[in-house]
Amino acid sequence: MATPKINKWQIALMALIGVVHIVPLYLLVSTAFKKESDLSSKWVLPGYFNLDNFKNAWQYANLDRAFINNIIITFFAVLLILVVGSLASYPLSRFQTRLNKFVYILFISALIVPPLTVLVPLYQFIVDLNGLNTYWGVILLNVTFNLPMTIFLYTGFIGTIPKELDEAGMIDGTSRVGLFFKIILPLLQPVTVTAIILSGVSIWNDYQFSLFFLQTTSMHTLTVALSAFFSQFTSNLSWVAAGSLMSMLPLTLLYLFLQRFFIAGLSAGAVKS
Repeated sequence: MATPKINKWQIALMALIGVVHIVPLYLLVSTAFKKESDLSSKWVLPGYFNLDNFKNAWQYANLDRAFINNIIITFFAVLLILVVGSLASYPLSRFQTRLNKFVYILFISALIVPPLTVLVPLYQFIVDLNGLNTYWGVILLNVTFNLPMTIFLYTGFIGTIPKELDEAGMIDGTSRVGLFFKIILPLLQPVTVTAIILSGVSIWNDYQFSLFFLQTTSMHTLTVALSAFFSQFTSNLSWVAAGSLMSMLPLTLLYLFLQRFFIAGLSAGAVKS
């Protein structure tokens, strides 16, 4: 099969998209390492490494506690999303009954519901459950709104796995539960990585739930802490840029480590549902 050729206009478009994404990162790095007394253009990288901005941002924005909150919320939310999403997707993909099709459509339709449109009843519901300013409250909220995409990806990916594997396992006496964990689950690595990245980035960068449901300073996540920090230190953008750079670093490293699985899982998960 011949490889499709890429013309110059497609190359130019890709280059333009790359520049649009790289320029803000370049400006962020340039600003983060500059001293407060450095009045040179923001387009010029400093000829030195100034780590004071990072120290000050870490101290005055309380990023140590914010990082702990982010790690706890993101880890347990993503774990629940993967467990519930994979277990729910297997019967939805393998047994195409009317009920399962309805449940699948119900999950997918939740993708078009913006969280802010249901914020008031959600807030009242969490208050009634005494979930305000708790880890489990915001974790469950993030699981709820990230689960539909995960189920969509898992269901499509499982649909590409031959059913003959299930039949072979059943012949050998494996139960449905054992079949899933022993045969199906190990094959879900690419789409699992995709789900980790998509849901992880969404939860790590969440602002709306963290702002309304984690109101005490000790429970602030990175986005809320940096927002308050920016409001207080608008005159010192170097500190704010340093704090923003530190907050994005963990997810950037995670993506670079898992990127070879990401595209494979994303494309395969959207092939069939």
